[in-house]
Amino acid sequence: MTKPLNDRVVLITGASRGIGRQIALTAAEQGAAVVIAAKSDTAHAKLPGTIHSVAEEVRQRGGKALPLRLDVRDDHSIEAMMCAVESEFGRLDALVNNAGAIRLEGAADLEMKRFDLIHMINTRAVLACTKAALSLLEKSDNAHVLSLAPPLNLSPDWLGRYAPYTVTKYGMTLLSLGMAEEFRDRRIAVNTLWPRTTIATAAVEFEVGADYLARSRTPQIVADAACRILSTPPIELTGQSLVDETYLRSCGVTEFDVYRHDAAGGELALDLFVDA
Repeated sequence: MTKPLNDRVVLITGASRGIGRQIALTAAEQGAAVVIAAKSDTAHAKLPGTIHSVAEEVRQRGGKALPLRLDVRDDHSIEAMMCAVESEFGRLDALVNNAGAIRLEGAADLEMKRFDLIHMINTRAVLACTKAALSLLEKSDNAHVLSLAPPLNLSPDWLGRYAPYTVTKYGMTLLSLGMAEEFRDRRIAVNTLWPRTTIATAAVEFEVGADYLARSRTPQIVADAACRILSTPPIELTGQSLVDETYLRSCGVTEFDVYRHDAAGGELALDLFVDA
């Protein structure tokens, strides 16, 4: 059976755990060679997963893995990563901007150094990584940039609660929509993807509490949506802000209970910036 991402090279930032890890594993199962890029190259006492442990999981699934230490705040680190990808593969078919930072505090309380951090890891990194990847993406006949960012929701409820974090995520989306138009003639698709519900990850547990895990879905739903997007011809899908469940339904998927983290967890919790 043909694998949708066979012989594709997919680079995922923040791929040592959570959603990034699952996208890496799913892409590998679908035939892709996977570049696993993240800061975590040594084990953390409280957070499992490194670029090397995920690389081994990819290889166990029969995939090719290239683990690379990356700090998305550092342009030299980004450039070194792209040089390594070019040396290893000679091209890049997809960049998944998954690395992210979250702090749910209002403007009055958030320290500026924390805002600078989440801005650099969220908004700035999308631009920096995409710019650095352009020359490699242009060598592909199926080039994609996919960023984990939400549809723009200008409800005062979302803007008023944690405006600093919100503006960094919406900045990712605005950059993506703009780059989709800028790169359309280069045949590079640029889209965003966001989960409809909370996803059971360490980040969710840390920031909003363990109680949400039972009402969350697994990272697999985001990974399945992401890999469908990456296997779609760029001319057919670009400049879109996609939500995982909605997009999968448009592709004919009807069974979503398989994605529940806890089958007895009750009503699913909507993710940030999603109203229904």
